[in-house]
Amino acid sequence: MAVHKNLKRIGLAILLLVLVAIVIIAWKVFPAVSGYGAKNMASAIYLQHRNPNDVIKEDLADFPKSLGSYTFNEKDSSVTASVWGFAKRKAIYRTGLGATLINDFTEEQVRAQQFNLPPKPTLNTDTIPWPYGDKIADTIPGNINRTRLEKAIDHVFEETKNGKPVYTRSVIVCYDGNIIAERYAPGFDKNTVQLGWSMSKSLTAAMIGILVKEGKLNINAPAPVPEWKGNEKEKISLLNLLQQTSGLDFAEIYTRPSEVTTMLFSKGDMAAYTASQPLKYAPGTHFSYSSGNSNILSRIIRHTVGEKEYAAFPYTALFHKINAYSFLLEPDASGTYIGSSYSYATARDFVRFGLLYYNNGKWNGEQILPENWVKESIVPPASNPFKNYGYQFWLNGQSEKDITKEAFPDVPKDMFYMDGYGGQDVYIIPTKKLVVLRLGVSTINENQFLNEVLQSIK
Repeated sequence: MAVHKNLKRIGLAILLLVLVAIVIIAWKVFPAVSGYGAKNMASAIYLQHRNPNDVIKEDLADFPKSLGSYTFNEKDSSVTASVWGFAKRKAIYRTGLGATLINDFTEEQVRAQQFNLPPKPTLNTDTIPWPYGDKIADTIPGNINRTRLEKAIDHVFEETKNGKPVYTRSVIVCYDGNIIAERYAPGFDKNTVQLGWSMSKSLTAAMIGILVKEGKLNINAPAPVPEWKGNEKEKISLLNLLQQTSGLDFAEIYTRPSEVTTMLFSKGDMAAYTASQPLKYAPGTHFSYSSGNSNILSRIIRHTVGEKEYAAFPYTALFHKINAYSFLLEPDASGTYIGSSYSYATARDFVRFGLLYYNNGKWNGEQILPENWVKESIVPPASNPFKNYGYQFWLNGQSEKDITKEAFPDVPKDMFYMDGYGGQDVYIIPTKKLVVLRLGVSTINENQFLNEVLQSIK
């Protein structure tokens, strides 16, 4: 009898522990699921004008994202997400600003923010030759094997991962500055703005470069972060932030609760949250990819430019200068653009940005970035053992899974690229005169795709 009672007590204790573990996990995981779903659903519906059912089927189908449920309010252009009624998160859409999650600030405070955005030029871009407009040449160079190129694109649109479609949505191949191939999935076209995810980091780096060119920032100087004055973190330089060697204790892990999921889905001021993290390594001594570093850079841009000019700065100083008029940057609840993750643009405009770097920072005769900026951007820091990252751009270095192997063994070493979650990529291969874009939901076999594109060029 006593044994039976003890077993019963042990069983109840185990059950209680399991329930406590579930509650703790739910407490940490559910807000990220709700925040991710609310923000991305709001952008998809109100900015991209997509069908909510398609978003759930394609973008939010994987576990645990599939746990989310959504309430839409067309009157105030908002989406509220929850998991079984818990951990509610609300995202609001504002014209010209996209979607913003309500965290730490009230909805009234966020809606009251003023952004002085510049107007887009009223141009018929279809009559202006690429890349300054959207008139694409009818012919392609004789050294391009069109059949092989089309097959390479066929493969990437047909590709699956773990038995599921990767949902490739856009592919553009730009050779010697001209588009020689372009394709879109049903429901997407050259006018559809798409989410760049971490390709946003490369945009942020370019804005830092512009401020360096203007003499307003020095990448070797301590990063101008107010919270770091007078403590050990004031040794972190702007260069450390650009190269992901700040030394801050910030985990970029999405498969479990971490600093990055907390920052993106539960914090209103993402840069302030990241800046508050303790120093784990001496600045410059350890490479650790961090979206938090990128958001600190974004707030540095805000402080450097000033409140009056900040909202317009990315557009007037960069996007409109390269004839990329579709770009939209989404701010956090504090009003700082989320420089790590949330940029939207058409596929062609992402390629235009790639061409800016392909042309060493020059556009239509104007040197927009510092003359040596691109060359400096593709030099990895000594503390990065993989030699695969520069100034918020990925490089063709060593595989992080096996450092003895190259990341892209069939692609020239001079390739560097913008890379975002799910396989949002713009690959720049100067020696082959190529800028290649692929956007979708899941990652592809990048080495194979690029190799097939390269094999189509004689």
